[in-house]
Amino acid sequence: MAKNKVIAGDYEGFPVHTSFGVTQITTGFVKGIELTKNNVETYEILDETKRKSAASAVGRAFVGGVILGPVGWLAGLSAKSKGTHIIAVEFKDGKRSLLEVDDKIRTAIVKKLF
Repeated sequence: MAKNKVIAGDYEGFPVHTSFGVTQITTGFVKGIELTKNNVETYEILDETKRKSAASAVGRAFVGGVILGPVGWLAGLSAKSKGTHIIAVEFKDGKRSLLEVDDKIRTAIVKKLF
């Protein structure tokens, strides 16, 4: 089952949720970072294909150990549960987060950032 939270990088430990058409990382009681084109520079869904192809993942500095550290890298490699998705997000302000989310939140993020 997905944790629906930031598992590495900036905002680590904060929950990720979607409601009323807004998908965000909740950083306070009523504060959060909305995941929209206005805030997000790039994102990448780390799927089974990328996890199986070490060359693909290692070749990308964004998901490498340099940025997210070994914990983030291992989290991306170990998320094998059905319905659990790992998404690497780089914000326009330069911050980076690795999210573990369920199908519902993954779909909402993809729609908002398409």
